[in-house]
Amino acid sequence: MRAVRRGFGLAPRFRGPITLAGMSAGQTGPAAVELRSVSRSFGAVRAVDVIDLRLELGEIAALLGPNGAGKTTTIDMILGLGRPDRGAVSVLGMSPAAAVSRGLVGAVLQTGGLLKDLTVRETVRLTASLYAESRPVDEVLERAGITHIGGRLVGNCSGGEQQRLRFALALLPDPALMALDEPTAGMDVEGRRDFWSAIRRDAERGRTVLFATHYLEEADAYADRIILLRQGRIVADGTAAEVRSLSAGRSVRAIWPGADRATLAGLPGVRSVELRGDRVIIQTVDSDAVARFLLTSTPARDVEIVTHNLEDAFLAMTSDDGASAGQGVPEAQVA
Repeated sequence: MRAVRRGFGLAPRFRGPITLAGMSAGQTGPAAVELRSVSRSFGAVRAVDVIDLRLELGEIAALLGPNGAGKTTTIDMILGLGRPDRGAVSVLGMSPAAAVSRGLVGAVLQTGGLLKDLTVRETVRLTASLYAESRPVDEVLERAGITHIGGRLVGNCSGGEQQRLRFALALLPDPALMALDEPTAGMDVEGRRDFWSAIRRDAERGRTVLFATHYLEEADAYADRIILLRQGRIVADGTAAEVRSLSAGRSVRAIWPGADRATLAGLPGVRSVELRGDRVIIQTVDSDAVARFLLTSTPARDVEIVTHNLEDAFLAMTSDDGASAGQGVPEAQVA
């Protein structure tokens, strides 16, 4: 049975005997997701270039990368919406199509698939009817935090409320794997926090979550594992702390009206100097030496040393400038 891409997920009619309740994090058996030497091209464009990836049950993994890095293509292959030109993709030890047909895979995509003239509750009830077995409608509405808008027309819902509706629909088959593409787009801060709290509770029950996002702070705060893609290849794979550590050096920031950019750029270990009004921001591999120079040889004040965050690592390892400067780090350097 071929899965059809919907904005709210994948909805086949057949469901086999495997359920999330029969699985647990750390249980021996097949990986939740496994990609082996996978590549896929669109004409002359190599969207995914020999990826090897394994996700275990109960992991929450973030897939990050600039536009065109291969995130959506990778997720599509995991969902059975596209096939690799080379290599193999398996979900829970079977083909993606087989996993989808058994109701083991749920998806929350960004757009499409919602009927604007139905109410929220009617949409969930209709989708539930497509499954041989599904969670109760009231349960998924509550878990998605949208019980109070059950009678509202979908067309009158905000973007964040529609994303929560897609999440509720994806929960219906109680999937073992949840794939999320920009899941909190349109949500306010409180909504995003509640959404990820629900995702964390599900992961503790053994559900595997793979999500792509442009909110780097979400990946930093909620992912057990971060996978960075650049030009179809994995350039880093590890915990947020491990990935942050791959961006060499620190930032030294200070207030210095009329700062001498040339002098600062000439200091040993300095990679870049940025002036923002009276504030100077120096990227360096020897932050102590730069701070000492500012404090003893210049009128600079409010000097601070800042450790690189995930955004710094992301830019260093995925940007063209970072790659050409040799800042990209091979995946093998992160366990």
